Amino acid sequence: MESYSYLLALAIILISTKILSIVTKKFQMPQVVGALLAGLLIGPAVFGIVKETDFLDQVSEIGVIVLMFSAGLETDIRELKKTGKASALIALIGVLVPLIGGFFVAYCFNRPGMIESNAQSPIFLQNMFIGVILTATSVSITVETLKEMGKLNTRAGNAILGAAIIDDILGIVALTIITSVADPSVNVIIVLLKIVAFFVFALGIGLLFYVTFNRWTAAYERDMRRFVIIAFVFCLIISYCAETFFGVADITGAYIAGLMIANTRHSKYIIRRFDTLSYMFLSPIFFASIGLKVELPKMTMAIILFSIVLTSVAILTKIVGCGLGAKLCKYSTKESLQVGVGMVSRGEVALIVASKGDLMGLMSTNLMGPIIIVVVVTTIVAPILLKLAFAGPKQEVEANALTASYEEMQNLKKQH
Repeated sequence: MESYSYLLALAIILISTKILSIVTKKFQMPQVVGALLAGLLIGPAVFGIVKETDFLDQVSEIGVIVLMFSAGLETDIRELKKTGKASALIALIGVLVPLIGGFFVAYCFNRPGMIESNAQSPIFLQNMFIGVILTATSVSITVETLKEMGKLNTRAGNAILGAAIIDDILGIVALTIITSVADPSVNVIIVLLKIVAFFVFALGIGLLFYVTFNRWTAAYERDMRRFVIIAFVFCLIISYCAETFFGVADITGAYIAGLMIANTRHSKYIIRRFDTLSYMFLSPIFFASIGLKVELPKMTMAIILFSIVLTSVAILTKIVGCGLGAKLCKYSTKESLQVGVGMVSRGEVALIVASKGDLMGLMSTNLMGPIIIVVVVTTIVAPILLKLAFAGPKQEVEANALTASYEEMQNLKKQH
């Protein structure tokens, strides 16, 4: 008999995320925090009402793809070009500092008498792998928070987005290097060539699509709904190719697809349609799914202490590393702090990296609990810190809101 329990699961997720989002908004916190807390509460970590399933995983994956696609659509290309070099330096230092910090924390705790390891690989590689996990960044949480605050297109916002893309690539390289040491069948050179090939492919097909899409939208303006469908198809194809053929994260492909459509005709119309889809269905499921993945194991006092230290280092090393990179690129102190805080969240990316290391014998199962705690804390703390970092005078916020409303009215007039 066919099960329809997924319908109930969706209903519980949507109503719980909405209720807790309203509650967190009342406390002047980003609504995404409420969605994350909802996933924790209804998941196995607390009440166990909803369990993680393949269906929810797949829907949440579409959710994060749409989220990053929308971020690409809303990105100012000219501003992104200006922050290109800065983003590279921010990402590089923002990877190296957490890598070193994670290694030394693991070096102090991952030893006999502290935390007994049952991993097959040498201790040095295990400790390096903990550092690699801390290099991960889940920018989707930051994107949603910046969109909610209307700060996605700021100088710091563009630097965060650019750095996140490069961070993703550097993370793949770091993961590949350490896995190639543990598994001789993995070739670092081939992985690097695939990454370069992806960006060549994305640029080529993206420019072709940009020209074709612009001409097509100019010729057929009566039914603009078809433009939304074609744009989404392009996003999904690029995301699929990135992950399947080049080993690059699908969200990177989705973001690049959004960039290619950002300056086309009716891009504002497309953004509004995707925002509706994301807000109503996909985003709540994605953010709740992060909480559904959390299952806290039994932990000794040493593991609890390790969790506290590792979480603190995870937060501080991203703020210091990325903030230092931004400061070296002539960003103001406030902007540097905003960039650093924007890269704090590890999210599902760290869990994926950890699970790969677990399968390859690079990480002790005793350390999975602390990694989960790092993911949960950084994911919840990041949007709160981000709002504090972007806090400004009330008059400035109101002026920005009025400006945004005026621009929206002008866009509506142009389209009608």
